[in-house]
Amino acid sequence: MSSITLEHGSEQDSQKISMKFVTLVSIVAALGGLLFGFDTAVVSGAVGFMEKRFNLNDFQTGWAVSSLIIGCIPGALFSGMLSDKFGRKKVIIAAALLFIIGSIGSAIPNTFSGFIIARMIGGLGIGITSTLCPLYNAEIAPAKYRGRLVALNQLATVTGISLVYFVNLWIAGLGDDAWDISSAWRWMFGFGVIPGALFLVLLFFVPESPRWLIKQGRAAAALPILLKIHGEELAKQEVRDIKESFDQEKGSFRQLFSRGLRMALIVGVGLAVLQQVTGINAVMYYAPEIFKETGAGTNAALIQTIFVGLINLLFTILAIWLIDKVGRKALLLVGSAAMLISLAVIGTAFQTGHTSGPLVLIFILIYVAAFAISLGPVVWVLISEIFPNRVRGIATAIASMALWIADYVVSQAFPPMLSSAGPAATFWIFGVMSLICLVFTWRAVPETKGKSLEEMESMWAQKNA
Repeated sequence: MSSITLEHGSEQDSQKISMKFVTLVSIVAALGGLLFGFDTAVVSGAVGFMEKRFNLNDFQTGWAVSSLIIGCIPGALFSGMLSDKFGRKKVIIAAALLFIIGSIGSAIPNTFSGFIIARMIGGLGIGITSTLCPLYNAEIAPAKYRGRLVALNQLATVTGISLVYFVNLWIAGLGDDAWDISSAWRWMFGFGVIPGALFLVLLFFVPESPRWLIKQGRAAAALPILLKIHGEELAKQEVRDIKESFDQEKGSFRQLFSRGLRMALIVGVGLAVLQQVTGINAVMYYAPEIFKETGAGTNAALIQTIFVGLINLLFTILAIWLIDKVGRKALLLVGSAAMLISLAVIGTAFQTGHTSGPLVLIFILIYVAAFAISLGPVVWVLISEIFPNRVRGIATAIASMALWIADYVVSQAFPPMLSSAGPAATFWIFGVMSLICLVFTWRAVPETKGKSLEEMESMWAQKNA
């Protein structure tokens, strides 16, 4: 009796150790999400000062925001190919270096073109981390906990967004208006060196992806990592399953369009685009400017923007708790429906002139909460898990590239849309996109909760049978 109890206790202790290891590794990898959130949102506090410093027009204002994304697109596109060749870890380390270079370069230029070049360099790093950090987490996490561990990346992203809102408010308060225009925006961008350096150092303490190691024929190097994750029996079975998935036809770009995988690519790319065209980054990048449209002053707009960041953070934490309980698809359906309603109300408020009270702020917060519990974390989780092992690198890169292209279009178009079509029509357009997202999820997106990465290919094969 005692031996049975001891054996059971040892099994529990082993599971605790493995989950501690996996969680710590996933947190380190998810810090790439913090850089993602910080670098994409830092411009929200800086762009108003830069408009005056460089005398920017609407197009140039959009370019100041979206230039980062021009770097993100090739970063995301080539991340899969590079990580398949050199390994997930090495390429993520290179991305951290690019981010640090971009942060320094964005803080020091005296010309607008110099700033744009630096932002593109930083964007290369963000494009890589946004693709590979969720992918790395998915490849190292047990199926039972994969949703929440991959969603740590989104939690880190919104933590970075929330952090940068506080940093921007603090820096803007250090001097007068003239100092803000000449220097505050430089310190906002330069502050990114701190999280970038932390991320770079911590990356040297995480292992390589065991699935990548097995793909390279290095199962002996992968086994000790899988032992820490699963224990001896499950680790050996995992090695066999992964080998079997790679023993099939070698992954290629053409194979993505085969009958068995075409639908997976449509779902991945479709969700990636819909995550952006529903307007979230227009709100995140331009939140202070949106609140100024309601009559708020500069400080009030920055404070209201902090509320946006906090709601984003709190509901992302809720999503991490729910994602492996209620499933990916349910969260997407509820979230996109709530976003649709919120955007319709915001557009109507601007159309009817009811913007002086808290109505717009309340429904922007509801919209952000709905996104944070659904499209924010769930899309990244699905992109990282729905593709089979042999094509996961290239397929994830294609979906991430599509996401960044959509992000670029939205962020570049938002200032002209706001000034020409007006805020009411702009938010209604985002509402229509939320409706499309709701229908697309209902009709096309499968539930992947609890499935191993090796089971994904069977799922798509059954759907196409």
